[in-house]
Amino acid sequence: MTNAVEKTDHLLITGAAGALGQVLRQKLKPYVQSMRLSDIAPMAPAADDYEETVICDLADKAGVNALCRGMDAVLHLGGISVEHSFEDVLGPNIVGAYHIYEAARRNNVPRVIFASSNHVVGFHPQGELLQTDCARRPDGCYGLSKSFGEDVARFYFDRYGIESACLRIGSAFPEPKDRRMLMTWLSFADLAELVRCCLVAPDLGCTVVWGVSANRDVWWDNAGAAKIGFQPKDSSEPFRAKVEAAQPPLPDDDPVKRFQGGAFVKAGPYPAG
Repeated sequence: MTNAVEKTDHLLITGAAGALGQVLRQKLKPYVQSMRLSDIAPMAPAADDYEETVICDLADKAGVNALCRGMDAVLHLGGISVEHSFEDVLGPNIVGAYHIYEAARRNNVPRVIFASSNHVVGFHPQGELLQTDCARRPDGCYGLSKSFGEDVARFYFDRYGIESACLRIGSAFPEPKDRRMLMTWLSFADLAELVRCCLVAPDLGCTVVWGVSANRDVWWDNAGAAKIGFQPKDSSEPFRAKVEAAQPPLPDDDPVKRFQGGAFVKAGPYPAG
C-alpha cells in the first residue's frame, strides 16, 4: 500500500509539550498543512489557524479516538520518556500506544510514526553491531513499553494495513552529553529529516529505523534507512574532545559501560506501593 504525499495535510503530534515535540513542532512546519498538538502538560498556544492544541491523556480511549479524527498521519511521541516503574509507564506508554493505533484504525489514518527507543535493545553489549531485526533485549520498564509499541505497530500493519515507522531513537539532544552519546547521538536536524522521510516515503510498510546521526563509531547498522531515503548529515565527532575531557572512562566492569542501554540498565527497581 502506498500512502505517501509530498506534504502531509493534517498531522497529529502527541507529546507535543516535550523536548522533541517542541523541536518537531517547529521543524516540520514546511512539510505539513496543519498540526494538531496534544499532551497532558501545558503547551505554547496555537500560533495561528495552522495549529490546534488539545489536552488529552493517552490512557483516555475516547479522547485519543477524537484526537485522530480527520488526521492523515500521527507522530506518536507521547508518554514517559525515561525509566520509571511499570505502574508509571503502563497508562501513557503501553495503553497509550494501543489507543493510538486503535484510533488510527477507527479513523482511517493510514500512517503512524512511532517514537520507539534504543532501550528496546539496551542489554546488548556495547560494540556489538546490531541490525534492526536483532533480538530485542529491553533494559527496563521503559524499554519494555517501547518493545510492546513495536509489536502493536506490526500487528496493525499486518492486520489492518496501517503503515508505521518505529524510530529507535538514540540520544536526541542539542549535543552529546557523555561518552556513550558519542555513539548514540541524534541531532535535532537529523531527527526532523528522519520524520520528514517517514511522512513522504512512498512505501513505508512497517519499518524499523535507528534514530542516530552519522557518528564515527556505531552500534547500529542503519542500512535499512535507505528504504525511506534517510541520510543523516550530522556527527558527534565535533564534540568528542569536549565530552572526553569532561568524563573520565568508566571501569570495564561497570554495566553502564558494558551494555548499550547505559545507565538505564541500572535504574530501579521501583517497587509498587
